[in-house]
Amino acid sequence: MARVAVLIACLLLLPGLVRAQAAPFPGRDGLLFVQIEAQPSLAEAQARARDHARNLPDVNGFALPSGWYAIALGPYDENEAVRVLEVYRREGVIARDSYIARGSDYGQQFWPVGANVPARTTPAPMPRPDAAPTPTPDETLREARASEALLGREERAALQVALEWAGVYRGAIDAAFGPGTRSAMAAWQRQNGHEPTGVLTSRQRATLLGRYDAVLEGLGLETVRDAQAGIEMRLPLGVVAFDRHEAPFAHYPASGDLPAQVLLISQPGDRATMTALYDLLQTLEIIPETGERRLERDGFTLTGAGREIVSTGRVWLESGEIKGFILVWPAGDEERRTRLLAEMEQSFARLPGTLAALAAPVSARRMDLVSGLELRRPKLSRSGFYVDEGGAVLTAAEAVAGCERITLDETHGATVAHLDTGLGIAILRPHEALAPVAVARFQQDAPRLLSRVAVAGYSYEGRLGAPSVTFGQIAELSGLAGESHLRRLALAAMPGDLGGPVVDAGGAVLGMLVPGAPEGRSLPEGVSFAAGNGALQEVLAQGGVTARVTREGGDLSAEALSNRAAAMTVLVSCWE
Repeated sequence: MARVAVLIACLLLLPGLVRAQAAPFPGRDGLLFVQIEAQPSLAEAQARARDHARNLPDVNGFALPSGWYAIALGPYDENEAVRVLEVYRREGVIARDSYIARGSDYGQQFWPVGANVPARTTPAPMPRPDAAPTPTPDETLREARASEALLGREERAALQVALEWAGVYRGAIDAAFGPGTRSAMAAWQRQNGHEPTGVLTSRQRATLLGRYDAVLEGLGLETVRDAQAGIEMRLPLGVVAFDRHEAPFAHYPASGDLPAQVLLISQPGDRATMTALYDLLQTLEIIPETGERRLERDGFTLTGAGREIVSTGRVWLESGEIKGFILVWPAGDEERRTRLLAEMEQSFARLPGTLAALAAPVSARRMDLVSGLELRRPKLSRSGFYVDEGGAVLTAAEAVAGCERITLDETHGATVAHLDTGLGIAILRPHEALAPVAVARFQQDAPRLLSRVAVAGYSYEGRLGAPSVTFGQIAELSGLAGESHLRRLALAAMPGDLGGPVVDAGGAVLGMLVPGAPEGRSLPEGVSFAAGNGALQEVLAQGGVTARVTREGGDLSAEALSNRAAAMTVLVSCWE
């Protein structure tokens, strides 16, 4: 505060630099202010204005057309506004994203209490037709060089960033004003009607930075020090607010109408833990599936672009601690999102401490929520079973109807290689060859009535993380209408079991579980149907798959039969 007081005293000594707040003003149209922040509510804005007024002169508060409330210093003429913005920024008295605003941009004044900068009540005198406009004096080239020489490294780099954003600079952000930077400055000057000297004046620098920072207006960027998560960084507290810590995340959900969200990530761990986190994050609803995915030894990047949101995650592994963040932002607001992301990443700093370790990813992936975040779920999941060594899968046609994407075990992508809609059977091929634990062997001997059978399937559509096995018997060697390719089973199956293998007492496949009931009708409890091996092997041959066959019998224990049937079974998921 002592430094601020000295700075204010120095500014007050500059002739005409700071006007007294109580002085009468002829109107707002020609007045300029230095806006230093905005708040979403009047109460918050009044509190912040009161805090600023303890350390700064000329503090004003105005309502904004957007419904927010601005805190601004002034009013000043153009030269004064540029000088105040430049000096206060350099000394760190005001936020880096402060900028010059017109008095006409503001509505009702709320601070100081009882004060008001009145709107213009009489028209400004019209200039004579023959009168030439009087330009506001700017710095000479020599003065511009002198003021530029006072800039620190950070300020010089900030100018290069702003020139890059303006589309005139493509070089490195190195704070060195070489030929590339000088050429960019000259280009910017030409575009804005100034003499292209290649050296920006104080006013030109303020204009450039003001335009650059105006993109972030209203986001309420503030430095947050989250000691529990061990992270410090700038966050848009105008649109998000802290809610809770739920390892490994610190949750900052949307605080208003803008569907934004920030998650801080913090947990102990090594590269294996980081890789598990990388896999898990990609299953969350807040990370759309389309976008860049890059896993490195000491960190990773995740970007997901959907119709409604764009999400970006940055995570770094250092000294046994995994820390980072995820920014979720509405789609179609790319300029603000990109700028905000850069501000957050550049300000990211590690503090001592982490949140608790992440739970095991395999079990977590089968839950609806992970640390309060909803997992991306498929439209439906059914069962299937491996029919060759490369990972081809036989399943029910119902499992793959109307899918934008198909996965095996929610990990491996697959496509429909062959479809028989009449029999309701489909063959799937994984995008990359797999190595199944077990492959189906089809029983060539005819099944016997009332013989013991079992079906393996994901009865609860993957929520249990492993297939279940349900036991029953063959009740009839045909369907209800005499269909020769069907077998009626006395077995209590569930929708998730459809497409699963029906095996005999020795573990050989007798068929595949299919719907079986006529459309629009339901089956009594304990009644299921299987497509027989004749139909299955015919579909496999049409799809170019050679079925493995056997005539071996056997009478395995319930545990051994369950293990054999489950080993060939796979979760088939249909995604929208």
